[in-house]
Amino acid sequence: MTDTDADTQQIPRPNVEYGDLNLAHDHEILHTVVGSGVHGIAIPGTDDHDEMAVFIEPVQHVIGTEAPMDVVTYRTKPEGVRSEPDDIDLTMHSLRKYLRLAAVGNPTALLPLWCPEGSIIHITEPGEQLRELRDAFMSRQAADRFLGYMYAQHERMMGRGRRSKVPTRPELIERYGWDVKYGAHALRLAYQGYEITMTGRLSLPMPEDPRAHVLAVKRGEVPQREVSRQILSLTTITKQMLEDGTPLRPEPDWVRINAFSIEAHLSHWRPS
Repeated sequence: MTDTDADTQQIPRPNVEYGDLNLAHDHEILHTVVGSGVHGIAIPGTDDHDEMAVFIEPVQHVIGTEAPMDVVTYRTKPEGVRSEPDDIDLTMHSLRKYLRLAAVGNPTALLPLWCPEGSIIHITEPGEQLRELRDAFMSRQAADRFLGYMYAQHERMMGRGRRSKVPTRPELIERYGWDVKYGAHALRLAYQGYEITMTGRLSLPMPEDPRAHVLAVKRGEVPQREVSRQILSLTTITKQMLEDGTPLRPEPDWVRINAFSIEAHLSHWRPS
């Protein structure tokens, strides 16, 4: 290795890309914003910009000899550097990978299905059909997954768990005595898990009262102990509804999801 090569390797890249971004964009069917703004809880100057896209893998990557193309990512910050306001974090999933994530209720993966039209960056006819299929993904598994993510955020908010040993946002802990962003995320997930269990739907942005409550937590206006109490209270109610009665089906509608996936892939690959 020459000195020039060593110097080049030590310079952090201005942005990071894994996978073929241009190829994924060429086969994209749905691309939306998925960050705090979709929930209605963004605070100007404090949040980065998260996006998610779904693309159909080229046929040679599925039934040909090319390697699978499941995920493509792009971020404006170098590897290992924390995102700041206005930075972009983009995750692009192949349709098959995305359907599996959404079907098990991954909270972020469900957002492109329920986000308002103003949060859609790009959409094609198959993307429209995917959004029309959104009720097929709503099941008790989704509610359970929201509660699981909520529990993880709650543990971090309380300073428990492995990640809490090295604070992600030390400036928040210095200012408020705890990480209010973890608290806001945990409370949001608790509200959304409750809504999904009760109605089988996900409102985006959040309804006015829950949204105002989450924003108050994010601004450090609610004590940590009170936030924890509210989260646990909502969780108890949600779990009780899951036991006593909910409009949610036990599992996602795999028949409809599978039929859509097959038709979307065949239509995309079929010569025009």
